[in-house]
Amino acid sequence: MLRNFMKRPEAGAFAAFVITYLFFALATPGTGFVSVNGTAGWLNLAAELGIVAIPVGLLMISGEFDLSIGSTVGASSMILALGTNQYGLPVWPMVFLALAAGAAIGLANGLAVVKTKLPSFIVTLATNFIVIGATMGISRLIANVTSSSIVASDSAKFVFAARWGQANISILWWLLVAFIGYRILSRSIFGNWIYATGGNLDAARGAGVPVQRVKISLFIATGLAAALVGILQGVQWNSGNATYGMGFVFQAPIVVVIGGVLLTGGYGSVTGIVLGTALFGVISSGIFYTGWNTDWIQLFLGLLLAAAVLANNYVRRLALSSK
Repeated sequence: MLRNFMKRPEAGAFAAFVITYLFFALATPGTGFVSVNGTAGWLNLAAELGIVAIPVGLLMISGEFDLSIGSTVGASSMILALGTNQYGLPVWPMVFLALAAGAAIGLANGLAVVKTKLPSFIVTLATNFIVIGATMGISRLIANVTSSSIVASDSAKFVFAARWGQANISILWWLLVAFIGYRILSRSIFGNWIYATGGNLDAARGAGVPVQRVKISLFIATGLAAALVGILQGVQWNSGNATYGMGFVFQAPIVVVIGGVLLTGGYGSVTGIVLGTALFGVISSGIFYTGWNTDWIQLFLGLLLAAAVLANNYVRRLALSSK
């Protein structure tokens, strides 16, 4: 039974999460790390990254990357800010405009990748610079700022910024995105197409899998998720900023790989991605409770990433050896 569990993509992430959580729980007695508020703290940290990481993970399983998510987060928050503050428009139309902008960025990425055959790493890295540059330039032209306050209605504040104690509503959004991602990847034909596209592109194409449609759809999903995070951050913090989300550019792929997704594609699970993201939240919050310098977060993530790459390759070989 243990051997069967070890073959699962999320096995390494589960073990790392349990060990890391226990380490910080034992290293920070009486500090509140294991309390309800402490738990809410690391879940809050994981939630927004997790919303983006899940579609990024599905995209990576299909064999592609998206590094434009950071600038999309910032752009969507600035759309809300400029629309509601500078032009006095209602917040809900601006929410839908921000989501549409995220989808458009994803569509542009997808079309560029499938039509030009260029590596998605390069295409989306270029898009990241293009979008943040355009966001900052347009913001300067309109309001002479790169950050601005957001005027949100009570309904928008409830949907995107409600809190219960220390827990943010973004946790519920994360769970919703995780549920949708799980149903798509594990319980649908489209999920089989994602695995096939990332596993062997030529074989998938020969079997009739619409590989271009799969990739474009997943790029649109990452753009929508990034825009949603920008909206969540903007309404919660009452401001938009062109640089929101830039930390997600590499954090999202890191937690995806820690969660068991192979860099080469064709292998991974939503459960593993959720665990990898939760692990990021535990590390970030746990180091705070220890009183250590937060620079150590990067060391932990780097070590986990290196270990995850080695473990994922081993688990993949173990799974294949039993077939």
